[in-house]
This record gives sequence, structure tokens and C-alpha cells, in this order.
Amino acid sequence: MTGLRRILMILLMLLAIGGVMAMSGCDDQGPAEEAGEEIDDAVDDATDAFDD
Repeated sequence: MTGLRRILMILLMLLAIGGVMAMSGCDDQGPAEEAGEEIDDAVDDATDAFDD
């Protein structure tokens, strides 16, 4: 039972570390991300104008 418990603890720690890394990796947006968002906004605006 100790071996199984050790494996479960290691998996839990890896999941926790992975979650923290995934959340902290999304803070800063690069220029490509900002350009993509501007394109998305422009397409949304054009779609809204066409619908009106």
C-alpha cells in the first residue's frame, strides 16, 4: 500500500505543478496574440455592421 500511496502522491504533485505552470504561462500576451485579437474584433465589427 505504501508504493501505491507514493505513486498517487507523486501524480498529485505533478498535477498541481502542471496546473500552476499552465495558469502562470497565460499572463503575458505577445504581439501575435494581440494582432489576432484585433483581427477578431475587426471581423466581429464587420459582421455586426453587415447584420444591421
